[in-house]
Order: sequence, then structure tokens, then C-alpha cells
Amino acid sequence: MDMHIAFPGGKKVEVHYKDFVIPTDQPLEHGGQGSAPEPYALFLASLAACAGFYVLAFCQMRNISTEGLELIQRTLPGPEGKGLGKIEIDVRLPAGFPEKYEKAVVRAADQCAVKKTIMNPPQMEVRAIRA
Repeated sequence: MDMHIAFPGGKKVEVHYKDFVIPTDQPLEHGGQGSAPEPYALFLASLAACAGFYVLAFCQMRNISTEGLELIQRTLPGPEGKGLGKIEIDVRLPAGFPEKYEKAVVRAADQCAVKKTIMNPPQMEVRAIRA
């Protein structure tokens, strides 16, 4: 999977993937225009979206309505208030959600591929190459 990165100006960075352009920017307080989420927010959003997909698929396979269903992800700081200490995802079940599936839908969210990658990180290598 290849992604190409472009720099359209200011603090903006674009990720080109397939036929999609994923814009990022920095907030005003960091010299950006605040026109798009910062890259770190997209990283966290990918985790929430992935968990959401697994919950959605779980419900769709069982013909369970997703009306009123939502996931809430929050981040908690690490020691001394620095960095990322913990990520919590709550699956908010609507009234009428079948009680027998409550634990199973949490297990479904827990199957997220992004989470599994974080828990078992790949090797990373950054190189400089000449055009």
C-alpha cells in the first residue's frame, strides 16, 4: 500500500492514497490555519473508526439496528500529564439493544485491526532517497 505525501503550503500536509486526498493541517496555535485535523488526530480517529466498523459489521450481521448506537473515544494523558497514557472506547448502546449481545459487541470493537497493530507494532524505517 503506497501513500504519497504532498505539501500544498503553510503547515498543510496532504496524503494521497488511491483516488483520495486526506488533508491535514496544524491548529492556529501551532502556526497552521486549522483547516483540517492534525495528523495525530487522524491517527486517533483511525482507531475509533476501525472499532466503529467492527461494531457496525457485528450489528449488520445480526440485523441489529444501529440507530442511537455510538462509540465515544477518549484519550488520557500519561505520567505527569505528558504523552498518551490510555485510550478508552465506550460503546454506547441504545435502548432496546439486545442484552445478550452486550459483551459480544465490545469484543467485536476489540478486534479492530488498528488496535492490533498498535499492540504489536511493526518495524518502521525512515530513509532518504534521491529522485
